[in-house]
Amino acid sequence: MATPRFANSISIALRHPGVIAMIVAAGTIAAMLIVDHGPWSRAKTQPAYAAMYATTGEAARAAGAKVLPTEPKSPIEPERPGPKTSPTVNPVTP
Repeated sequence: MATPRFANSISIALRHPGVIAMIVAAGTIAAMLIVDHGPWSRAKTQPAYAAMYATTGEAARAAGAKVLPTEPKSPIEPERPGPKTSPTVNPVTP
């Protein structure tokens, strides 16, 4: 006879907003722990002599990436038309 009352009380308790929030929070914390500390997030360490690369291209190739050349960028500011002037060093004379 105690089992139906217990099941009924659990059913009522699970509908409470605080209990629902606790379940969602526990699931979120569990998911964060799995993502942050899972086997796929282990650092892939290398000895110092193997980790030294002169360029980022060398480092990318060593990591297995395909390195493609980039398109040339346009200048930030285009050249000003007309004759070039020298900048004024000190416009105020003492």
